[in-house]
Amino acid sequence: MTSNPRYDVLIIGGGAAGLSAAVTLARARRRVLVVDAGTPRNLPAAHAHNYLGAEGISPLELVKRGRTEALGYGAEFRDGSVESVTGSIGEFTAYLADGTSIDARRLLITTGLTDELPDIPGVAERWGREVLHCPFCHGWEVREDRVGIIGSAFGVHQALMWRQWTDRVVLFAQDFEPTDEEYEKLAARDIGVVTGTVSKLIVADDTLVGVKLASGTTVEIDAVVVKPYFAANASLLLGLGLEVTDVMMGEHSMGSALAADPTGATSVAGVLAAGNVVGITENLIGSAAAGSKVGGAVNGSLIEEDVRFAVDARAAVPSS
Repeated sequence: MTSNPRYDVLIIGGGAAGLSAAVTLARARRRVLVVDAGTPRNLPAAHAHNYLGAEGISPLELVKRGRTEALGYGAEFRDGSVESVTGSIGEFTAYLADGTSIDARRLLITTGLTDELPDIPGVAERWGREVLHCPFCHGWEVREDRVGIIGSAFGVHQALMWRQWTDRVVLFAQDFEPTDEEYEKLAARDIGVVTGTVSKLIVADDTLVGVKLASGTTVEIDAVVVKPYFAANASLLLGLGLEVTDVMMGEHSMGSALAADPTGATSVAGVLAAGNVVGITENLIGSAAAGSKVGGAVNGSLIEEDVRFAVDARAAVPSS
């Protein structure tokens, strides 16, 4: 193993939250290293939305701009992935897949989450294109199109939301049955309901054209909405004793998240977290805001430690 000189903060993950934190901390004159695997959650999408001042930007271009800004203030970057972390506050060591290690006083986890998609042929291949999940991210782009909701326990909720963007919504009630009250709401909003198992998505000329049922019936559709399971990317930190909890909507789990308080502090002193790894429903600009806020909290923690060291050092000097 080789080890680099100690950093004030090691940021694991270089998406919106990590880059925003890197800018905040580098501007605070902290020695910051960002380790990023180069696989952002929104990579399949052509454009990012609702990011003030950068509406419609390519996700990769946003990352590029963020890196440039952080580099301008002295932050450092390393491409790669962290496999494990040991140590405690003030003395953490992260071990990378390439065999190197990094020492840091604080860890900031911005590893995001993984969208675990329904196992339906065509869904993963069209993810981020015509297969969507967030109406605020992609609803405008499919306004007035034929949108099919491949339902789960959240299907009725999704259908009623997407109805805001188009009046041509169809709910595929797969593996669940809406209640009488839910049927009434769907009917009131002119949302059609199709029962039966979805077997695959139909694609022609590299464009989604329909949803095929196990019965053989094909329903013409321009876009499909699914509900992924939002799984926090936190496994590398479980050895430190960090907690991953279920995020519930009613009686159903939407996903898992790393437990942290509003300042980003986790159950392990010196380890903080921001972005989708703790807020699974947070959008892009919200993750960036969280990174900036938690970056400030990390700096505050380091200031307290620096003052304590200075006071101890002063007390250790014999008076003349």
